[in-house]
Amino acid sequence: MYYVIIGQDAADSLPRRQQARPAHLERLEALKREGRLLLAGPFPATDSPDPGPAGFSGSLIVAEFESLAAAEAWAQADPYVAAGVYAAVDVRPFKRVLP
Repeated sequence: MYYVIIGQDAADSLPRRQQARPAHLERLEALKREGRLLLAGPFPATDSPDPGPAGFSGSLIVAEFESLAAAEAWAQADPYVAAGVYAAVDVRPFKRVLP
């Protein structure tokens, strides 16, 4: 089943985000190689694909896991959590309908 992981960034998280980004992307690439990643990306803090120093307000990941508990465990092990990028992480079941 798919699960949505929404990370809400802490204030002034851009430097921590930039530092932890390679390890964060490595985990997403692993999900992609396994065929489990539907989509992933950040929420720009401004109405621009490149928000510059405004940074990001959070991230969205939609991926397949065997259970809610597995998705939550994966989310809590994210380098963005360890680095203090995310102030909060929400994990929910997701039913894909389209496309």
